[in-house]
Amino acid sequence: MAIEIERKFLVRKDDWRRPGQGLRYRQGYLTIDPSRTVRVRLAGEEGFLTIKGKSDGMSRSEFEYTIPVAEANEMLDSLCFKPLIEKIRYRLDHCGHLWEVDEFEGDNQGLILAEVELARVDEVVELPPWAGREVTDDPRYYNASLSRNPYRTWTENDAMTVAEAHDKTSQGETPP
Repeated sequence: MAIEIERKFLVRKDDWRRPGQGLRYRQGYLTIDPSRTVRVRLAGEEGFLTIKGKSDGMSRSEFEYTIPVAEANEMLDSLCFKPLIEKIRYRLDHCGHLWEVDEFEGDNQGLILAEVELARVDEVVELPPWAGREVTDDPRYYNASLSRNPYRTWTENDAMTVAEAHDKTSQGETPP
């Protein structure tokens, strides 16, 4: 069985930005259930169907299959829950780990998240200076959750929590 182990962080500052462009992603969900999700993704010019199991901390089962781009587009347009997740993904190396920074667009514009995949749950990761508060265990930041409850619909209190965490981590503080 394939296991995905990842940690997710809010991004602070713009220090992560590098010349060059990221890859545009468009993705949606065929099912959103606490015990499983089925995602359709268009990453650049490649289509994928992904089945993920229930999260257990920072790990969960994951199975991903390549599908034709035309079929991915058809499923995204006609079968997936709306709104779709739209983002640009940037890949950055930091101290031997590949970091993926997602700059969200559309209904989640203004949100920037970084994630790093690990080989083991206990693997040590040196955080880049632009990594803010860890949100691995906060389900609001799961892409499936953002498709049901987009960032732009968050209450002022929710948005303030993100902004405060951003401000505090930008100043080198650890938010509550």
